[in-house]
Amino acid sequence: QLVESGGGLVQDGGSLRPSCTVSGRTPNSYAAGWFRQAPGKEREFVAGISWSGRTRGYGDSVKGRFTISRDSAKNTDYLQMNNLKPEDTAVYYCGSKNTGPFSVDLDYPRWVDYDYWGRGTQVTVSS
Repeated sequence: QLVESGGGLVQDGGSLRPSCTVSGRTPNSYAAGWFRQAPGKEREFVAGISWSGRTRGYGDSVKGRFTISRDSAKNTDYLQMNNLKPEDTAVYYCGSKNTGPFSVDLDYPRWVDYDYWGRGTQVTVSS
């Protein structure tokens, strides 16, 4: 089970730090990713982190502004979002993919690669 939290309403240029907690899994047994979907648009890759936390990837539209990180002890991944813009407004979804030390240490930018999803958290950036 994945539970997102930490979305909300923020002004242009502001920051948010949503989190995604995975329950029922041992630490470092999954890769995680954040995707977003705005009304009328396709789901978009935002950021991904490998099972070890050492490999991280970002969508082009958020590079340099967003940072994904992991607290393995808490099975929680964070998305630090800085310098938010109105075009970042969307529902943000966290996904997890079963993997681990038996597999290559990759992040996964395609949503079809993920096994489980949270319900999403709304992020709204006002201009």
